[in-house]
Amino acid sequence: MPEIAEVETVRNTLKKQILNKKIKDVKVYYKKMIESSEEEFGPDLIGKSFIDIKRRGKWLIFETEDRYLLSHLRMEGKFFLKDVDEEKGKHEHVAFIFQDNTTLRYEDTRKFGRMNLIEKEDLEMTESIAKQGLEPGDKNLTSDYLLNKFKNKKLPIKTVLLDQTIISGLGNIYVNEVMFYAGIDPRRPASDITKLEAEKIVKGSDEIIKEAIKMGGTTIKSYTSSLGVTGRFQQKLKVHKKEGEPCSMCGTLIENIKIGGRSTYFCPKCQKY
Repeated sequence: MPEIAEVETVRNTLKKQILNKKIKDVKVYYKKMIESSEEEFGPDLIGKSFIDIKRRGKWLIFETEDRYLLSHLRMEGKFFLKDVDEEKGKHEHVAFIFQDNTTLRYEDTRKFGRMNLIEKEDLEMTESIAKQGLEPGDKNLTSDYLLNKFKNKKLPIKTVLLDQTIISGLGNIYVNEVMFYAGIDPRRPASDITKLEAEKIVKGSDEIIKEAIKMGGTTIKSYTSSLGVTGRFQQKLKVHKKEGEPCSMCGTLIENIKIGGRSTYFCPKCQKY
């Protein structure tokens, strides 16, 4: 699944390739992917251009002259740039056709991705945006903020950190890595996290995401490259997908357990319960 670093990489790449191209046509092949009305989605984009691309958590926000197009890649969504005469792929569900006869195509094997065209003034009131928590690197993401969110939560800290209303953009890969950075057993109740540990979560989230963005994100089986970009952060992973390998800090074998149905990789020696 693309997480904050991968979505930011997609954003930066698309900004170099599609901004200010006038949209000539919009094709929707899988209507359930579009949350706004069919009558508005295509017609209201034709003749417009994407003048900027923003991001909030894992949401891409394509800005036109008068609207925002929200796009969430979910599990396996990807954007591709192709010539207009290239054959439609089996899993292509939306295509934006530009006047220069290039196209931006959205591909999603599992059809979980979503798009929504909204008025600009409605952005902060749109539920998917309004409920987003603070992002790694935000000056307001402090240990006190986290401790306030964690209090009374008996769920495992791993599960709580996947809650996008607390820290926006972190997914399974980076939560596993942040837990290792902070030396926290992912099974511990969130309410037991100390102030020092919360400070490590804040610092680890910021440092890991900055480095991941710099390296183009993480390319693994569940999220491979598109737009000609291949991430390299998988070379820096300490625990994720390292089951049975020696810990880089102590040599203990990395374990893999399920927490809330998610594969959770950790070092049983470095990450204390």
